[in-house]
Amino acid sequence: MAGRTSKPTVGALPDTTAGSPFVPAVLTWLVWSLFAASVAVLVARVRLGTSWEVPGVIGVDGLTVLLWVVVAFFSGVVHSYSRRYMAGSRHETGFFLAVFGFTVVVMGLAAADHVGLFAVLWLAMGLVMAELIGTVDGWKQARAAASVARTYFLASSALLSVALTTLWWTTGETTISGIAAVADGLDGTAWLVAAVALVLAAMIQSALVPFHGWLLSSMTAPTPASALMHAGFVNAGGVLLTRFAPVLTVDATLMLGVVAVGATSALLGKLLKAVQTDVKGELGCSTVGQMGFMIMQAGLGFFGAAITHLVLHGFYKAYHFLSAGERIEHASPTHEASSEAGVAGLVTVLLTGLAGGALFAALTGKGTSVDGGLLLALFVVLTTLHAARSVVERASLPGPARYGAVPLVFLPAITVYALVYEAISGVLSGLPVVSAPTELGAVHALVAVVFVAVYVAMEAGLHERSPRLYVALLNASQPASSTVSTATEEHDEY
Repeated sequence: MAGRTSKPTVGALPDTTAGSPFVPAVLTWLVWSLFAASVAVLVARVRLGTSWEVPGVIGVDGLTVLLWVVVAFFSGVVHSYSRRYMAGSRHETGFFLAVFGFTVVVMGLAAADHVGLFAVLWLAMGLVMAELIGTVDGWKQARAAASVARTYFLASSALLSVALTTLWWTTGETTISGIAAVADGLDGTAWLVAAVALVLAAMIQSALVPFHGWLLSSMTAPTPASALMHAGFVNAGGVLLTRFAPVLTVDATLMLGVVAVGATSALLGKLLKAVQTDVKGELGCSTVGQMGFMIMQAGLGFFGAAITHLVLHGFYKAYHFLSAGERIEHASPTHEASSEAGVAGLVTVLLTGLAGGALFAALTGKGTSVDGGLLLALFVVLTTLHAARSVVERASLPGPARYGAVPLVFLPAITVYALVYEAISGVLSGLPVVSAPTELGAVHALVAVVFVAVYVAMEAGLHERSPRLYVALLNASQPASSTVSTATEEHDEY
């Protein structure tokens, strides 16, 4: 390298002590004001049971006000966090405008009743998120990631447009509420086209397998944008299915297909997470799996549970993304866990899960009879147990102590889940379909058995014994090559 000079491509570190620009300060104040107003509307909704509408255009119901509160809160946290994170960046003002614009669009989407307005706002939501992913316009990988995401989002919007156009043509209704009112009479090819298009649009937006590529390619997004994406944007799939629940519940076979799609993504998301070597990659694959759980709950007919899951997952994932920097550390493998410890840990987890399932059933009444509620309780236990174990694994505890810590984290967590579920179900009580539990059949039982068997096998580490599976998972979790910023050739001077 003698005699060679290199031109610096990275400028000075931003001056975070500089005075805050006017635009970020104003927008942060505005979004927290929106949050306060949303809380007031939610309280009025709960206490008075009132709803508001502009006939044929917008309708403010329980789901609307709940989403307003959640979206405004997450956005407020992101705005406040970004005041320091983006300080000194030349993209600061544009970033804040995009985040605030995204917030307004999503809040508008939550209230939209006219199918045309809903479609336009769905498209706008995707386009703004793509811009946030590619915030750093001078970074070619960021722009490539934005292009990948934009392609997926346009496909989702196109599918939604097909669904809404088909429903309008079939029913003559131009509003979501109008379509819901006559959904019982839907059948035939037109209904099937609309229903399948709705499910596919939700799958793309929620990054379910096999449409997870855009999410794993979006790691160029600034951390606050990633938090907003994983805590809010991917949840749009669950919101879409809930809004059009009367259309989807027309046929039990379609709902079973939704369960199968969600189960596949939940399992593959967990497997993909196991081969990740970076924090954001792990969080991204975790989101793929958690969205699968959410879609399963919708497929079982428990749309209130799906909304509960997306709300709690939003809090969980926003925290982990905004604190991701604290996890950047390297640790060498340890061998303190013996085979006996592995068996002891598995038994502890099993008993903890059974206790949690009984607690969830006692608090919600779901799982006390042989119907869809039994599978709901099972899936809630699995996803909450997984989150609890993730928290315990990051704690600085010796191996045996971790097994004892799992129930200490899990049991309070599933209690909170059950109580939030009951509260949210109350808020959503005015929706056309909040809970439509399906009757369990042989296929449901097969899906549940296969799901639990594969899940337990992964918990026991059986998947780690196959190099071929490891390679397949590693390949399946690779982002688009144009978005990778650590290619060896870029650092080779020769």
